Amino acid sequence: MTTNSVRPAERRDRYDERGYRFRWMVMAVVIVADVMDLLDATIANLAGPSIQADLDAGASTLQWVLAAYTMSFAIGLVTSARLGDLVGRRRMFLLGMVGFTLASLLCGLAPSAGFLIGARVLQGLFGAAMIPQGLAMVKQSFAPEDLQKAFIPFGPIMGLAAVLGPIIAGVLLDADLFGTGWRMIFLINVPVGLVGAVLAWRYLPDVPRDPDARLDPWGALLLTIASALLIYPLVQGREHDWPWWCFAMMAGAAVVFALFVVSERRSSHPVVEPSLFRHRGYVAGVLFIGVFFVSMNGVMLTVNLFLQLGQGFEPLHTGLAMTPWALGMAIGAALSGAALGPKLGRRVLHGGLVVGALGTAWLAWTIGSANSVLSGWDVAPMFLVIGLGSGVIFAPLFDIILADLDDREVGTGSGVLNAVQQFGGALGVAVIGTLYFEWIPDGGWNDATRMVLSVSIALSIAAFLVAFLLPRRAREDAALH
Repeated sequence: MTTNSVRPAERRDRYDERGYRFRWMVMAVVIVADVMDLLDATIANLAGPSIQADLDAGASTLQWVLAAYTMSFAIGLVTSARLGDLVGRRRMFLLGMVGFTLASLLCGLAPSAGFLIGARVLQGLFGAAMIPQGLAMVKQSFAPEDLQKAFIPFGPIMGLAAVLGPIIAGVLLDADLFGTGWRMIFLINVPVGLVGAVLAWRYLPDVPRDPDARLDPWGALLLTIASALLIYPLVQGREHDWPWWCFAMMAGAAVVFALFVVSERRSSHPVVEPSLFRHRGYVAGVLFIGVFFVSMNGVMLTVNLFLQLGQGFEPLHTGLAMTPWALGMAIGAALSGAALGPKLGRRVLHGGLVVGALGTAWLAWTIGSANSVLSGWDVAPMFLVIGLGSGVIFAPLFDIILADLDDREVGTGSGVLNAVQQFGGALGVAVIGTLYFEWIPDGGWNDATRMVLSVSIALSIAAFLVAFLLPRRAREDAALH
């Protein structure tokens, strides 16, 4: 790494021969931000039934509490990287961290379901402003030869957060601290966010803005409108018995998406680099990620609802029951990242899909053959297998999809993949959640859950076929991206 772009005073005071002098504090602040995002994107699953009961809300509220965050996060990711170049990454990170903390406070104080959903939208937007800047600043703070070593603690910490997330959420819900109930899962972000903001202000490098950076506001607006026109009727349609305007909005979403594509081709500063979609492997990767995360997020919502509302689990019991799933994901990601991914390439994705589908089929069979209420021990082996399959896919996925891109395209390509991941999660909550609530009145909790698990297996088969179009191997310099 060179320091030519850093102001002279900063170069003397804050840089040494290995890079930015406070580089490990930069990594610590970025990890805090990523853990906050990971937990808020997942633990609301566990709190859904409690939120619904406390706010006397309809079934669609459960979907919106999740979808509002992931959809706004996805939309914000598309433009936030360019905004970081435009106004400065440190400034954008601080704005995101402070805004995320305030939005968490609003979530915790929400007097109604509508207010909570609006606050979740703000959380997602500020999270999107924060997350991409952190990775960029880590890359700017470390010398290239130290960058891979810098990311060594990142994976285990995020894996530990994934494992502890359901347990922490269950403990907070069960403890009902100060009578806050579900609100504490959001309020806990406030002290953490304040500490993170102070550390960010003190230690993050103030890298100069890119004078050539530009933003296409028209393209960003079209993408936002198209996404809202698609997600809203999918979530609300069932409650309103699928009126004509639901289908009109979805048709409108297709039209606006088409306008977005036209706008991107004509723009001199497009939101998405057009050359990305000339790579067959990358296009297949976008489709793979969309299908995979539609399935995974929809099924995680379904399983949480099944355990709490269908089986009568308390939140803490549910969190503990979900722990094998998170533990399997952490183990699978560690195995894949360390050995399986580099050795097997895209075949590791096929293996992960097969393992996850087998675990899902096992779970569906267990639920179908149950003659009484299931215990956490009854479902733990299946959850572990499903988690292992998902975790094996996570670690090498982006690096395999990005393998055919050149260095100029990798940054934008990675940002688009992150956005598709989040948008796929929102779509999964909307579509699979809607199907689940449609099937419950006819078949009950057990049959509806089995049907959703069957849909998940079908989506895994589709992803398995798409994976044959992906690049065979990951980028050799994946750690630098």
